[in-house]
Amino acid sequence: MAWLYLVMAGVCEIFYAAAMPRTHGFTRLGPSAFCALFIGLSMYLLALATRTIPVGTAYAVWVGIGAIGTAAYGVLALGEDRQPLRLLCFALILAGIVGLKLLSAKPTA
Repeated sequence: MAWLYLVMAGVCEIFYAAAMPRTHGFTRLGPSAFCALFIGLSMYLLALATRTIPVGTAYAVWVGIGAIGTAAYGVLALGEDRQPLRLLCFALILAGIVGLKLLSAKPTA
């Protein structure tokens, strides 16, 4: 269940990161409230995940999910740069996330 919480926390991070430019420095109420909601939800889910997953692993995976998801949003929806070396770097982040999941110790209890 902890890994599901962690993935959900990462997805919430994508939502708030993608919405952040629309807040205009948190001066627009609607987008700012949306952003704040997903920041809080992301933190809550990350905290639930760290009950079982070591904090270093959880934080690295959370940041990675947010980075990859937000970058994908930027490339697909906003027309951001698609240079092959940039995409390779994103692939390396994804490989790190998968590696951390595959190498995580199974909880004992």
